[in-house]
Amino acid sequence: MNELFDLSGKVALVTGGTHGIGMACGKALAKAGAKLCINDINDEKLESCKAEYAKDGIDVYTINFNVCSEEGVDKGISQIEAEVGPVDILVNNAGIIIRVPILDMPVSEFEKVLNVDLVAPLIVAKRVAPGMIERRGGKIINMCSMMSVYGRQNVSAYAAAKGGLKLLTANMCCEWAKYGIQINGIGPGYIATDQTAPIRVDGHPFNDLVMTRTPANRWGEPEDVGNASLFLASKAANFVNGHVLNVDGGIIANFGYVKGENDI
Repeated sequence: MNELFDLSGKVALVTGGTHGIGMACGKALAKAGAKLCINDINDEKLESCKAEYAKDGIDVYTINFNVCSEEGVDKGISQIEAEVGPVDILVNNAGIIIRVPILDMPVSEFEKVLNVDLVAPLIVAKRVAPGMIERRGGKIINMCSMMSVYGRQNVSAYAAAKGGLKLLTANMCCEWAKYGIQINGIGPGYIATDQTAPIRVDGHPFNDLVMTRTPANRWGEPEDVGNASLFLASKAANFVNGHVLNVDGGIIANFGYVKGENDI
């Protein structure tokens, strides 16, 4: 059983893995034996994350490059290949969200979100895929979202990007699965991170929404998503392809659930 989840000798790149969900994915992969590489565009975040990984005994390779730049991605991954090894596992985690009503959102801001959340995963995947094709194996994990399925107020650009990323994941599968590559997505539900801490308090309307609409009756933990990334990166998922694994406590399966009304 342990052999199924053993990533020893594999090189894993987690974009934006300096904190939160990305860091949880990085830790899960590294603890399974992968050589972990983390990218960001902020040198301070890259430096500070080393200490966080070190708490779990993880020696992480960090590198600064912009996932939205084809030239930057090529240069960065070339450096990883030279200093660590070819990328066997890619987690396209880097992303942003801008919460603005559609009528108030400048097109430039809409495009910025699309570039980071949809175009960048394409750029990075295109850079690592030829090597995976040549080696006849590899794992690509795209960080999708509940917004890959549902819309919400004020997140039009994010939802458009994540909806597109779900179908991009499917299309990557259609073209690359024959080479022994598995391309899947993860759709996190509402996760307890530093960013959500202010709204995860009793009585806050959004906390009440999450707690009443999620059948598991809790917020997810970053580790819940990290564990899913380990599964998709492992041999255990060798015949899982083009799929988005929702890690959401059941909220998508039963979005109409209201605690109390259905507990009969």
